[in-house]
Formats: sequence, structure tokens, C-alpha cells
Amino acid sequence: MNTILVIALILAMAATLYALIRGIVAFLQTTKEELNLPEGVVRPSSLKQNKMMMNRILFQAAAIIIVAILLMAKGHG
Repeated sequence: MNTILVIALILAMAATLYALIRGIVAFLQTTKEELNLPEGVVRPSSLKQNKMMMNRILFQAAAIIIVAILLMAKGHG
């Protein structure tokens, strides 16, 4: 059981890193034209940034939950 949780933790951490890097890349690819769009216009790069950062938060939450489960299992064992 612990082995499965450790593998799941590594996958969650890798997914977190991937989402973080994708969000940063999306941020860096924002063009001047997008920045000069009128207020209220949804920018494609902003949507991608938001999606990647929400994914990062979800993957981080999953990693934290897995760590908590591992710690609880360690305390009972």
C-alpha cells in the first residue's frame, strides 16, 4: 500500500511541476497585442495561464493528501 502511495505522490509532484512550467510558459508567451486589448476582453493566454495554475493547485492538493495518508499510515504502523 505504501509503495502505491509513494508512486502516486511522485506522479502528483511531477504533474504539479509540469503544470507550473506550462503556466509560466503561457505567461511568457503573452504578446504586446494581447496586453493592449481593451479591458473586459478575454485573452487566450490568460485562459491558458488560469487553467494551468488551477491544475497546479489541484495536483498540489492531491500530493498533500497523499502525504497526509502516508503520515497517518506511518503513525499507526
